Amino acid sequence: LKDVVARVALTMSTSVASLPSTGGMRQRRPAGKSMSPVMSGIECVRQRSSVSLYGGIATGLALCVIAYLIVYGDPPEFKIVLPMETTVRVATWNIAAINNNPFEFWITNKDPHYDILMSSVQRFINDPGAMDVEVAEVFTPKMLNELRFEMQKMGWQGVDEAITTFHKEFKPRKIVSDFLKDPTLGAKRLISMPDRITNTLNLPNGQKLHRPTVINCYAGYFDSVESWWRQWKKFMFETNVNVGSEERKVAQLLTKINHFKYPALSQDESRISLPLQTIAIAIFDSILVHMMQRVSPGKWHELRTTMCRSLNKNKTPRTLEILRTEYGQNDIIFIQEASSAFVLAASRDDHISAEYHVVSPARMDPKRDQNSLIFLRRRSFKFHSMREITEIVKEELSKNGEKVPVSDGDIFAIRALDNFGRKYILASFHGDTNGLATIPVVSAVDKSVMKMEGRHRLIFGLDANTYERGSRKRQDMNEFVQHYRYLGIRSCWGGRPKANNYTTYNARTYLQPQLNKASKKSEFVEKGDRNPKDFILFYKGDFQEFGTTKDNTGNKKYIEDMVFPTLAFPSDHAVLSTTLAILKDDDRQDDGDDDDE
Repeated sequence: LKDVVARVALTMSTSVASLPSTGGMRQRRPAGKSMSPVMSGIECVRQRSSVSLYGGIATGLALCVIAYLIVYGDPPEFKIVLPMETTVRVATWNIAAINNNPFEFWITNKDPHYDILMSSVQRFINDPGAMDVEVAEVFTPKMLNELRFEMQKMGWQGVDEAITTFHKEFKPRKIVSDFLKDPTLGAKRLISMPDRITNTLNLPNGQKLHRPTVINCYAGYFDSVESWWRQWKKFMFETNVNVGSEERKVAQLLTKINHFKYPALSQDESRISLPLQTIAIAIFDSILVHMMQRVSPGKWHELRTTMCRSLNKNKTPRTLEILRTEYGQNDIIFIQEASSAFVLAASRDDHISAEYHVVSPARMDPKRDQNSLIFLRRRSFKFHSMREITEIVKEELSKNGEKVPVSDGDIFAIRALDNFGRKYILASFHGDTNGLATIPVVSAVDKSVMKMEGRHRLIFGLDANTYERGSRKRQDMNEFVQHYRYLGIRSCWGGRPKANNYTTYNARTYLQPQLNKASKKSEFVEKGDRNPKDFILFYKGDFQEFGTTKDNTGNKKYIEDMVFPTLAFPSDHAVLSTTLAILKDDDRQDDGDDDDE
């Protein structure tokens, strides 16, 4: 009898809790509009039905409670568990991906025209045949003369010498085999340097200017090389942009390329590098337009517009949407490679700002605009207790005596108290491309925790940029795991993470300046970046992980053999999330090796 009564009481209480409120059953009336008589009548019937239903449920529940009291004599005890009382829910996400060029990486795109376009570009580059014409047939003598005139107006040194170099070295070359595939152009930075400076300009008012080229989100359309050239000249030599307190032409933003930094460039070439790089980027852009008109006239622009909308223009709104809908109940969210615009958008987002403190470094990265952040749930942490300790970590980092590739914004660390008075050190970090800063930074964070007065629980979300197969120049994942285990640290992946537990999978296309890094669609596994890069770290005496997941879809699912980003998932890193059980002193793990995974 006791068992039956208890079960009935539990069932009734669960049923009541799961029912929607009366307010939730009503049709929402738009502001300024009256409800129609028919809709009002339906609403009244629903309200009466809900009142009758709730009355019956309440009566049944009351009878069950009375029966329970008769049988047991005492009311049941209910324990309310507060946020972070026994567990901490944590996520980490490097939200960067495609910055300017929507074609730079292969993406998962359901539009069949995308694969057709990219395969056609691949064939044009790998086997151009008769289409491999001389540079002068694409970038014509008329264009060169007009460019000479514009560069002379800039007052640049060595314009005539650069024109002579064009005639001797560039004019007779084939556009694909001799120009696009020439590795010395890459080593001299004659294309990549001006592209980086002028591809996409972020203006003080938040707007962007794009160089007329195939490899960015330029909104204008060019149906021929000639129409492209008119727009390109106007952008480079007539468009003014504000730089600090002064206004300059776009072409005046270019800087000389240093011979000592890039020794493939001769001293004479360095001296005339302003006009020389301008000629090189003009040729490069003209070849891309010429190629697209051959392989996909008209359609390529439509595809680019769609991709830019999803991967670039809507990147921040979609990123915030994923954080709101899928990870909006986490206590801590670590973010890496966030722009200052993203920080502002997150702070203004109704849900994010209501649920979280959006905490950013005092010294953010003004040039690369890639910053590590921490979102702290308001109901879990005491905001007044937060203190940034990034400079303490950097001080420990400098004690190594070695120059570690860490810039402002890469590492961000704070002290915080949860609502139970427990002390935390929370850190977010984005490693350099080769991951060589990761071990020194983890060591510096560990030493910083040790310097703190009293016990502090470390939780550290990071893009470690580790590799399944490391080398002298790239950080091996297993070596990284051995290091943090030596420090008494454990990860969300358990005691022995698997090197093939990938959190990135991307590959470069042939529509970007570094063709030596391009992959055919059949070469994703061999040439793509498919590696275990992302971690959530903590001291094994403080927490025990369970329920770790990764997500490359935006709905808490991970598809193992899918390249990303996609049009629905705007990053090239998966989101990691885990739940950490908070260990009491008598629950702590011993200091032996973790051999359970």
